[in-house]
Amino acid sequence: MGLVKRLTDMQKRFAELYVYNEGRKTPRECAIEAGYDEDSSHVRASELRNPKKFPLVVKYIGELREEVQKKYEITFEKHITELAKLREESRAKGAWSAAINAEVARGKAAGIYIDQKIIKHGKLDDLTEKELELRMKQILDDHKGIIIDAKYDLVETKNDEKMNSIENTQADKDTKPS
Repeated sequence: MGLVKRLTDMQKRFAELYVYNEGRKTPRECAIEAGYDEDSSHVRASELRNPKKFPLVVKYIGELREEVQKKYEITFEKHITELAKLREESRAKGAWSAAINAEVARGKAAGIYIDQKIIKHGKLDDLTEKELELRMKQILDDHKGIIIDAKYDLVETKNDEKMNSIENTQADKDTKPS
């Protein structure tokens, strides 16, 4: 038996069904629909995807996949162009929310957008005054390019005076012998 130089109609049909229904049909179902015997369809589907047994079928499957990927490829330029088209169509129809959301979802799928969620535990109320000051300084340092420099004066309040008084009284109690 020599090497086959072209695909049969059943092999083409299997490859097309396999690629165009990926994730919706099993390879066995594709083989049955392509016309292979149901009893041996599982084996036939496996063999048709084996490059050693059917290199032309595997090559055709690869070509079809490449064609599908090119057809649905998302680039930054296509994304922006599509977004602009949707914007204009939505203005004309007055129903723009769903169209814009769908395009944003396409962009997210392509990796153009990145969702970042940070969950932090703890409350500012749980921090000491020094910890709060250090945290605020860290935030200012981390965001120097964003935050506009401004001059500020430290204002002492009556609460600060009460705290100093309480701290001094506590320190006096700690240093007196019992």
